[in-house]
Amino acid sequence: MSDDVYIVGAYEHPTREAPDKSTMQLHAEVSKGALADAGLSKDDVDGYLTAGMPEYEHGFAPLIMADYMGLDLSYADSTDYGGSSYVSHVGHATSAIRDGKCDVALVTLAGRPRSRSQSTGTGVRKLRTFQDSFERIYGATNVPTYAMAARRHMHEFGTTSEQLAEIRVAASHHAQYNEHALYRDPVTVEDVVNSRMIADPLHLLDCCVITDGGGAFVAVSEDVYEELDRDGVRVMGHGETPSHHDAGRIDLTRTGAEQSGQRAFAEAGVTPDDVDYASIYDSFTITVLEAIEDLGFCEKGEGGEFVEGGTLRAPDGALPFNTDGGGLSSNHPSNRGGMTKVLEAVRQLRGEANPEVQVDADVALVHGTGGDIGTRHGAATTVLGRVDR
Repeated sequence: MSDDVYIVGAYEHPTREAPDKSTMQLHAEVSKGALADAGLSKDDVDGYLTAGMPEYEHGFAPLIMADYMGLDLSYADSTDYGGSSYVSHVGHATSAIRDGKCDVALVTLAGRPRSRSQSTGTGVRKLRTFQDSFERIYGATNVPTYAMAARRHMHEFGTTSEQLAEIRVAASHHAQYNEHALYRDPVTVEDVVNSRMIADPLHLLDCCVITDGGGAFVAVSEDVYEELDRDGVRVMGHGETPSHHDAGRIDLTRTGAEQSGQRAFAEAGVTPDDVDYASIYDSFTITVLEAIEDLGFCEKGEGGEFVEGGTLRAPDGALPFNTDGGGLSSNHPSNRGGMTKVLEAVRQLRGEANPEVQVDADVALVHGTGGDIGTRHGAATTVLGRVDR
């Protein structure tokens, strides 16, 4: 089926530290905000998608939250692609709506890693999987494995720390205009490369922030959208894929964006040249660099040169990205940045971004990288389009 599906409600929790709130309360608050933005109520929701509630490791997140919020559902989804889950949920919600499983799909994210003093990038955590037993015991936490990818990219293509730093510089330039950003002060390339080393070659300012909070968006059918007064954005295309070791044949310079992006562009009927704004998961600067290449904005190995000279800065760069400050400077709620990428793309297409970084955008790309590009990850890509009523 080809019925159009629209994202009509979008809400990002303003807090970056919430010691006085539970994760469930944060989910409820962002749900209320997104539904209010859409002009809908809780009783209109018949589809619900969420993933990743660290306090509840048994994985019953949709059941817990449907009960907590009193939702009467005909469809639920708990697909967990790590931080890219919520980009994945755009596609899943779209399919469910087109299949007649629901008409109003609510997607939420919330968490409290900052209040819980969680050390995401370097901290040791429990061995949860078969793979952890062979990797975590040797120190394969998030930052070192991303650092391996960065070092390999440098070895293969001559990429420099200064080029990676350009990504953080662009994010911080945008963050200064976001009153809710955790770090609003702009930084320079020198600031990034002179910040302390976390895992060679990644410096402190190459790494994302750790924040509490969350976000939510609402996707609706064409029939529902026609009854609403709120402007929305159209879901044009979607693609996703898991990427992994491939029995030892892993290429640390490539990500699943090669596959997910190609699928999303094909479904949308556009190319990278048509994209006016990009929300790209920025857990680390190398995450952005490899995604830019793999999505087709430049050739493999040319990402370092591509990001130089203000390419990523709004409003006049060739590829304005993460105009809210992204995960590098503004918000990385629950250590999962896919949600905020969707929200900022919606704001850009509706003309509701901060005025200093507002882009004249008809087509926006949202890309998530969940998991670890050094081992295994889920890639999800969505193409969204502006709607003129």
